Formats: sequence, structure tokens, C-alpha cells
Amino acid sequence: MAEETTKLICITCPVGCELTVTHEGKKVLKVEGNQCKLGIEYAKQEISEPRRMIITTVRVKGGFHPLVPVRSAEPVPKEKIFPILKELRKVELEAPIEMHQVVLENALGTGVDVVTSRSLPAS
Repeated sequence: MAEETTKLICITCPVGCELTVTHEGKKVLKVEGNQCKLGIEYAKQEISEPRRMIITTVRVKGGFHPLVPVRSAEPVPKEKIFPILKELRKVELEAPIEMHQVVLENALGTGVDVVTSRSLPAS
């Protein structure tokens, strides 16, 4: 497999280092531009298995508002984001809702739950 170079901006801390990552496929060979070791770990994760948080809303039946914000408890693999969002579109919760209530357990086998981000009283 040929060596590739990928440019990234590290989002681990407020500095926002511009990283240059040399890799063969998913194997990181070298990381340059990082000001701390967090940049190296970020680059390795981003090249091998990029992960992101999911933040969206789901419908609520009988609630003070028709929607409640939800988020993944941890980042999920990037390729699972849209399939998880598709599953969340099918969800309709019954009010009242408690903060951190599990909306989608083990979202698509990722081991990550999707939970509510706030409480919501019934109307």
C-alpha cells in the first residue's frame, strides 16, 4: 500500500493544531504539527476509525414541546451516523421525559446509547 499524506486540524484542545499525517491505509506512520501528545492520538483515531457525537431531536407525544434534544452518550463510528439518525426518526417518546433518559439503547450495535439532553414535562 502506498504512503499517503492527510491534513487534519486537531479538535482535542483549543489550540487547533494543523496536523500532517503520513499513513499507509489506516496505519499511521508519522504525525507532524502537533503541540501536544493529544494530537498524535487524535490523528491515529481519525485515520483508523473516525468517530463523532450525534446531536439531534426526536418527537414527543403529549409534551410541552413537540421535540426533545438527544445526543449520543459517546462518539460513534462516522459511518454509523446516518443509519442511527434514520432509526431516531422512527422514535416518538411519551411525555414526561427525564434528562439522560435512554432513547436508543446500543445504537446499531455500537455499544453507545442515545440519551435525552433535557427533561420535558407533559403539556
